[in-house]
Amino acid sequence: MRKQLNQHKSILQFTHCLTKIRRKLVVFLFRNNNRQADQDSILLRQASNQAFVCQPTPFFPNNQTTPSLATMGTESPRSSVEISEPLLNNTTLESEVEAIPEWKDQITLRGLIVSALLGTLFCIITHKLNLTVGIIPSLNVAAGLLGFFFVKSWTTFVNKLGFFAKPFTRQENTVIQTCVVACYGLAFSGGFGSYLLSMDERTYNLIGPDYPGNRAEDVKNPGLLWMMGFIFVVSFLGLFSLVPLRKVMVMEYKLTYPSGTATAMLINSFHTTTGAELARKQVSSLGKYLSISFVWSCFKWFFSGVGDACGFDNFPSLGLLLYKNTFYFDFSPTYVGCGLICPHIVNCSVLFGAIISWGFLWPYITTRAGDWYPADLGSNDFKGLYGYKVFVAIALILGDGLYNLIKIVTISVKAIWNNSTKQQNLPVTKEILDSETSELHAEQQKRDTVFLKDNIPTWFAASGYVVLVAISMATMPLIFPPLKWYLVLCSYIIAPALAFCNSYGCGLTDWSLASTYGKIGLFIIASLVGTNGGVLAGLAACGVMMSIVATAADLMQDFKTGYLTLSSAKSMFVSQLVGTAMGCIIAPLTFWMFWTAFEIGTPDSPYKAPYAIIYREMAILGVEGFSELPQHCLALCCGFFAAALVLNLVRDFAPAKVARFVPIPMAMAVPFYIGAYFAIDMFVGTVILFVWERINKKDAEDYAGAVASGLICGDGIWTIPSAILSILRVDPPICMYFGPSVVS
Repeated sequence: MRKQLNQHKSILQFTHCLTKIRRKLVVFLFRNNNRQADQDSILLRQASNQAFVCQPTPFFPNNQTTPSLATMGTESPRSSVEISEPLLNNTTLESEVEAIPEWKDQITLRGLIVSALLGTLFCIITHKLNLTVGIIPSLNVAAGLLGFFFVKSWTTFVNKLGFFAKPFTRQENTVIQTCVVACYGLAFSGGFGSYLLSMDERTYNLIGPDYPGNRAEDVKNPGLLWMMGFIFVVSFLGLFSLVPLRKVMVMEYKLTYPSGTATAMLINSFHTTTGAELARKQVSSLGKYLSISFVWSCFKWFFSGVGDACGFDNFPSLGLLLYKNTFYFDFSPTYVGCGLICPHIVNCSVLFGAIISWGFLWPYITTRAGDWYPADLGSNDFKGLYGYKVFVAIALILGDGLYNLIKIVTISVKAIWNNSTKQQNLPVTKEILDSETSELHAEQQKRDTVFLKDNIPTWFAASGYVVLVAISMATMPLIFPPLKWYLVLCSYIIAPALAFCNSYGCGLTDWSLASTYGKIGLFIIASLVGTNGGVLAGLAACGVMMSIVATAADLMQDFKTGYLTLSSAKSMFVSQLVGTAMGCIIAPLTFWMFWTAFEIGTPDSPYKAPYAIIYREMAILGVEGFSELPQHCLALCCGFFAAALVLNLVRDFAPAKVARFVPIPMAMAVPFYIGAYFAIDMFVGTVILFVWERINKKDAEDYAGAVASGLICGDGIWTIPSAILSILRVDPPICMYFGPSVVS
C-alpha cells in the first residue's frame, strides 16, 4: 500500500510539473501571439529550464513558489540587477543576437527603392504645405505604414509567382522609415519655403527696393545646382556631430524621444499577427481616402479657371462679408487632413489667432488708414497694413520660440545636473526576479547588446565632421560671398553644442527648436556683417544652423527607434546618410517643379510662401533695427511678444484642467499673415475627429491617422499632374465665381 501511495504521489508530482509547463506555454502563446518570431525561444527555454529543475515537492492546488530572501549589497556606478535564472545566460543572448539580421542585410535594394518613391511623395507634400500655410504635420505614421504596405505587397506577389522573396523584417521596415523621414525632412530644413526663398527677387520686390536695409545686392534667385550644392554641404554635418553620444542619450540618459518611441511601437506592431491585420485595414482606409482626395482635387481643378478668384478654393461658404476677411471653407483635403492629425489645441489655436487678427485687429487697423499709415498704399506695402501683419506674426513667433528655448535648455540642464549628482553607491536590493520581469530584463539586455554590437568609431565621426567643415568653409563663401569663412567656422564650432541641446530637449519633450536656433544664427550673423551683405549672410547662416540642429535631432530619434526595434545603430546611421543623400537631390528637384509651374511667393497666389517674407524681414531687422516700422507697430509687437510669454507661462503653471485650453502662440501666429481660410478647414478636421472619438474612440485612434494621411497624400499626388498641366500652359476650362447679386 505504501509503495502504491508513493507511486501515486510521484505521478501527482510529475503531473504537476507538466501542468506548470503547459500553463507557461499557454501564457506564452497568449502573450506572444503579437510578438516577433525571434523572441519565441525565450519562454520556451524558460519553461524547459523550470521543468528541468522541478523538484519533488508536496503538491498543493495553486501552489505558489516561495520567494527567496533578498540579499543586501552595494551598487557600483555601472552595476545592474543580478539575475540568477538560466534564461539570461550569455549563450542565450548570443543566440538571440545572431537571429537578428546583420546591419548590411537590414539595408536592401527594394527598401531603398521604396524609400526613394515615398521620399519623393512626401517631399512634394511638404513643399506644398510649406509654400501655402507653413504648418507641416508629422508624416512618420504614413511613412511607416506605406513602407510596410509596399514591401509586404511585393513579397506576397513574388511568393505567389513561385519565387523566393527575402522575408520582410521590422529592421528593414525601420530602415525604410528612417530613409523616408531623412529625405522629406530636408524639404523643410532645407529652407525651400523660408530662408532660401527669402533671398529671391520676388521677395525683395515685395518688400520694396526703397525699403531701408532691403538691398538688391542681397538677392540670390533659386537655382537647381547651387541649391543642391548648399544642401549637400550643410545637411550631413548634423549626422556626424552627435554620433559619439548615441549611447549616452539613448541608454544612459534613457531619453524618451516620444516620436521615435511611437514609431518603434508602430513598426513592431506591424510585424505581428494582429498588428499586420490592423495595418492591412489602415492601408485600406488610407488608400480609399487617398483616392477620394485625388479625385476631388482633380474635380476642383476643372472649376478653378484663370486667376485667383475662381473655383471651390474661393467658395464664400460663410457669406460674402466674412469671405472678404478670409473666413471661408475652401474644401481643401490637405488642410482637413492636417486638422485630423494635429492635436485639438493646435487647431483651436490657429482658429483663435485667425479670429483675433482677421476678425478684430486688421479690420480695426484698416479704419486707422490715413492716421497710422498713408491711405493710398498698396495692399502689399510694408509701410501699411501689410507691415503690421508680418511684424506682429514675427513677434508671436519669436516670443514663443524664446520661451520654449529657455524652457528646454532649463529642463535639459536640470536633468543633466540631476543625473550627474545622483548618488552612485546606495544600498540596493538584489533578488531573484519573477519570470515576467526576467523576460523584460532579458529583452532590455538584448536591445543593449544589439545597439552596441555594430560600433561606429568616434574617430570616424570626428574625422567626417572636420572634413565636412573644411569643405563647407571653402564652398559657402563661393555660394554666399558675404558669409566669410571665419563666420562659417564659428558657426560650426558652436553648432554641436546647440545640436546637443536641441536633441536632449527633443528627447524630453518631443519639441524640436531647429527653426528657433536658426533664427538665433540669423540675428547674430546679420548684425555682425552689418549693412554690407548682412541680410544674405544672416539668411545663409540660418540655413547652416537650422540644418545641423534639425538633422542631429532626427538622427537621435532614429537611434531610439532602432534601439526599440532591435535594429543596428550602424544601419540606422547608414540609412540616415542614404536618406539625406536622397533628400539633397529629391527635395531641390521637387521644389523646382513648384517653382517652374506656379507663381511662388506672391500674396495673391495659392503658394504665398509666408515664411519667405518673414525670414527676410527678420534679417533686415537684425541689420537695421526697428526704426522703419509703421506707426504703433512696435508697441503692438511688444504687446504680442509679451502675450506669447504669458500664454506659455499659463500653459506650464496653471492647473491641467485650465492649461489644456490655453492656446499655443506659435500656432496662433500663422493666420495673422496668411488668412483665416485654412484655419476653418483645420477646425473642420478637428471637429470630425472630436465627434469620431465620442462615437468610437478606438476606431478613431486606429484609423484617424490613416484617413488624414490619405487625404493629404491624395491632394499631394494631384500636385504632380497639376504642375505638368501648368507647365504645358493648359488652363482649367471653367471659372466658378461668386459675387453679390446685381440689383437693376
